[in-house]
Amino acid sequence: METSKQIDFIIVGQGLAGSALALQLLKRNKKILVIDRITSNSPSRIAVGLFNPITGRHMIKTWMADELFPYLHRFYQEAESLTQTRFFYPASLYRPFATIEEQNEWMAKSADPVYHDYIEDIFAKPARSCTKDPFGGLLLKRCGYLDTIRYIESVRMLIETKGRLLEEFFQDEQLSIDGQSVRYRDYEAGAVIFCQGMESNKWFKWVPVLPLKGETIRIQSDQPENIIVNRGVYAVPVNKNGTWRVGATYSWTDQAPGITDVAREELTSKLSDLVSFNYRVLDQDWGIRPTTHDRRPILGRHPEHKALYILNGMGPKGVSLSPYFSEILVQSIENRQSLNKDVNIERYKLLYWSPSTRI
Repeated sequence: METSKQIDFIIVGQGLAGSALALQLLKRNKKILVIDRITSNSPSRIAVGLFNPITGRHMIKTWMADELFPYLHRFYQEAESLTQTRFFYPASLYRPFATIEEQNEWMAKSADPVYHDYIEDIFAKPARSCTKDPFGGLLLKRCGYLDTIRYIESVRMLIETKGRLLEEFFQDEQLSIDGQSVRYRDYEAGAVIFCQGMESNKWFKWVPVLPLKGETIRIQSDQPENIIVNRGVYAVPVNKNGTWRVGATYSWTDQAPGITDVAREELTSKLSDLVSFNYRVLDQDWGIRPTTHDRRPILGRHPEHKALYILNGMGPKGVSLSPYFSEILVQSIENRQSLNKDVNIERYKLLYWSPSTRI
């Protein structure tokens, strides 16, 4: 006989991955329990929330862009409708050319069907008053940013209304596993999905989630232009009053908590090379992002415990990766669909899983 404590899924962690997963399950009318304690400097909360299909030093189309970006636009728009809150802001992104050669290269790329859906315009001369762009620049579409704090808080309210929320840190000793079901405290569920970022638990401690520290700054300017600019750093206008978010640094070696002068100097130096307006720094944030060796997320079922799953390792691209791969994981659980080998936890099993890691 069903009781009020019987649910379908337990989700551990409510960052970008956990929030997307909660939405996927609530849309399917699943009974969920989310276990999460809000912490300062959570990477999902301090993230600028930028999404951009053309990235990297060499400006190439990001992995799986043709699947990820149409999906994320639909996902966040539907999430806004479900939560009755605005947090998704599609916007163009402008990248100044550094040289004439780069300008010529992108003139040629504009005829390539691979990039056709992402290029809005190409300029051969200065085009934006807010940037230093003597050689013109590239205007990209399907970009924008997510107000991550408002998004996560809105999803949390939805969870409290349509599901259950325990505002606490997950405690390993409270979880018992019985074949195809699990129990946490007095909740019984068919599965637990761990979306803990850099927090660990004893069942998935062998999974190589790597810490990548990032710092951002918030600036105030007299520049109201509503366009994202990107070269060396990205600058995102978060309102019409001249406030911008600027980021981000990437540090594999400095994992110490707190902001640093080194990161601030790096960000302001690169920003001054990019923009033509004056500004002052208002504040600075930091967080530790969970990423992986191959920069691909990790999802799938535990090798031994069939009721335990993981969705993690989103790294700096959590805004664009979490919507699509949360659905992929849910489909895998419900329909026993196989996972793409690029993201399947099985890719780490031979290297990191052994009898000594078993619980």
